[in-house]
Amino acid sequence: HVQLVESGGGSVQAGGSLRLSCAVSIFTSEDYYIAWFRPYSGRGREGIAVIYSGGGTTYYADSVKGRATISQDKGEKTVYLQLNNLQPDDSARYYCAASSYVSPSNWWDQSWYNYWGQGTQVTVS
Repeated sequence: HVQLVESGGGSVQAGGSLRLSCAVSIFTSEDYYIAWFRPYSGRGREGIAVIYSGGGTTYYADSVKGRATISQDKGEKTVYLQLNNLQPDDSARYYCAASSYVSPSNWWDQSWYNYWGQGTQVTVS
């Protein structure tokens, strides 16, 4: 059983930054891959970044490399997504998702993830 709750979205001007939070409640001893997704016009749902709770392994989408950092605070049971130099094309509702297993070659495929949060809105103008 996994529960995910996103927060930290908001409205910023181009070039600004936001730190999104995903509060993670996992009621087993398993480790999970925790990822951030966003709908993206013309490209479907885009996997932005993922982190493995067990070992800290991370992957990033090319669209955000150099601008995004995913991290975790195990004590607070929270996964963060720091977004810098935001642009209007980054505007979207951002979702947190979890899976017990993903393939490194296509971690960005939403089909792996069977637990989702409600999303948090990011608007860049």
